[in-house]
Amino acid sequence: MTAYASLGVLVALGAFGFVWLARFLRAESARVRTESGTQLAERNAEVDRRLVGMIETMDRRLGELDGKVDRRLSDLDTKVDRRMESASQTSQKIHERLGKVGEATDQMLERAKDLARLEQALRPPKARGGFGEYLLGTLLADIFPQDKYELQYGFRGGERVDAVIRIDRSLVPVDAKFPLDNFQRIVEADSDVEREQHAKQFCRDVKGHVDAIADKYIRPEEGTYEFALMYLPAEAVYYELVCGRLGGDSSPLAYALERRVIPVSPSTLHAYLMVLVLGFKGMQIEEHAREVMAYCGQLTRDFGRFREDFELVGTHLGRAQSKYVEAEKRMGKFETKLERAAESDVPALVESPPELPRALDAA
Repeated sequence: MTAYASLGVLVALGAFGFVWLARFLRAESARVRTESGTQLAERNAEVDRRLVGMIETMDRRLGELDGKVDRRLSDLDTKVDRRMESASQTSQKIHERLGKVGEATDQMLERAKDLARLEQALRPPKARGGFGEYLLGTLLADIFPQDKYELQYGFRGGERVDAVIRIDRSLVPVDAKFPLDNFQRIVEADSDVEREQHAKQFCRDVKGHVDAIADKYIRPEEGTYEFALMYLPAEAVYYELVCGRLGGDSSPLAYALERRVIPVSPSTLHAYLMVLVLGFKGMQIEEHAREVMAYCGQLTRDFGRFREDFELVGTHLGRAQSKYVEAEKRMGKFETKLERAAESDVPALVESPPELPRALDAA
């Protein structure tokens, strides 16, 4: 019974301890909950205060940022408006330029039509030759004085060259006609075979024309130089001829130079004529130099004669000076005698003049 009683006591004590522990834990839990609520409320208040400060700071900064953005947007609007205005003006100018370009294009088309009509008009060889002679005459008139060239110059045999240029009593013949028909066929050929055939024929035409110029117009016995100028009316023809691509080994350019016929184009003819103008000036300078040298020779001779006369005058002046010195000495002696005579006893001489010798005694 005692063991059971002890066990009951222990159970009762355990139950009491458990109840006490439960109450203690409940009280501690209530205290902790109260303290936690207080601390949480304080922290919530602190967080609220910080959030309010952060919100105010963000509002202030957002306000400043809005002001800057507004100013930037206003400046950007102004720049965009300015750029739009400039772009509008540029677009207007472009439209005006395009209008002018359109007008220029229309004028070029009209000029192209005029050139096409001119090309059709110049297809006959006689018309083309006449036009080349006209251009040659205009070019010569622009460069040379009228007495230094002559158009349609006639030789004693009846041949007439398109123009001659006078250089120091000699003539430079210039031919303005050139065979272009086969060259035009070369340009319009559809195949290489046709182009080669027309090229050979063109080379034959050029060589025949060179022979005609050399035989007809190079006449030193009639006052021409031993060369002549062959005027080619187009730069393309001159280019093909000078490049040596036509004729192969038997180049028409080499043949022309061998016959002393110099091909010239509209641009190179001007260069050759300018060289001739410089030759004129050089000859004029040489002629003036001869005249100056002759004049200097005449001055030298005149100066020699003047020197002789000057030396003769110097001789006479030297003699005159020596005579002058002698006369001055004699005059000094005569003056001394006069002074001595003035200082002598003149009254005594007057009272008893010496007896002059008689003429008989003197004789």
